[in-house]
Amino acid sequence: MALLETDIPGLPKRRGKVRDVYDLGDRLLMIATDRISAFDWILPTAIPDKGRVLTGLTGFWLGRLPVANHLISFEVDGLDIDIDDSLRSELAGRSMIVKKARVVPFECVARGYLSGSGWKEYQANRAVCGIALPEGLAESAPLDPVLFTPATKAETGHDENVSFEQMADAVGSDLAERLRVSTLAVYELAAVYSRSCGIILADTKLEWGLDEQTGELLLVDEVLTPDSSRYWSGEHYKPGGPQPSFDKQFVRDWLETTGWDKSSTPPALPENVVDRTRSKYIDAFEILTASRFPWT
Repeated sequence: MALLETDIPGLPKRRGKVRDVYDLGDRLLMIATDRISAFDWILPTAIPDKGRVLTGLTGFWLGRLPVANHLISFEVDGLDIDIDDSLRSELAGRSMIVKKARVVPFECVARGYLSGSGWKEYQANRAVCGIALPEGLAESAPLDPVLFTPATKAETGHDENVSFEQMADAVGSDLAERLRVSTLAVYELAAVYSRSCGIILADTKLEWGLDEQTGELLLVDEVLTPDSSRYWSGEHYKPGGPQPSFDKQFVRDWLETTGWDKSSTPPALPENVVDRTRSKYIDAFEILTASRFPWT
């Protein structure tokens, strides 16, 4: 059964595209639901266990990366909050208790391959976020060096790519440079590991925050999941077009066939699309972690 939304009485709540975030006073409780979005809309159909894949992979990567982060615990049983038994069982595997942080208002994107919005920008002006690129690059071609391309954060609607200079003007040059160096370092480590598993990490977007108590730079929110990263099959990779991926591209492709105008309520997903999408997320989890998904 899929979890579309949570409700914990008495706690302030913020609802994002995927996560329900509850304020515990000195900490936050982040719950990854099974909501899925496409074309700036939250779809009416959820993908069972998607939130558990996102949380499990985030935990896996945080355990591998030598980077300070906001995670305190994945366990909610010790929290003194009123959660009914049915919801408590649903929270297993999808909850994170985290430090509060002053979140930097930019997505920090590392691009190792020319795809997505970067490919569209390149076609228009041979540059991505103000970074000039050589002529003649193909869609999905590798980029050397890896690009750091920040974007504005959007709770609803679409993130907007901006230049490094625009981000530096907003947050200060010192912090902007720390974000660039840290983001590219995380990408490089993750890309090397992913390739050893037979998966290409084409790009990823990271979120960073400053610890409210110490000011330390922390990696926050989800990390290197199929929602925040473009994972491709290494075996089937062939530059010159779109690549088979371990994410929600299958959902986007199906929506494109429906005649939906993208300005009204999206259609419900059919069972076969839900099942196939769930399988893709679980495949990513199992290949990267080299372990069985616990909720099959």
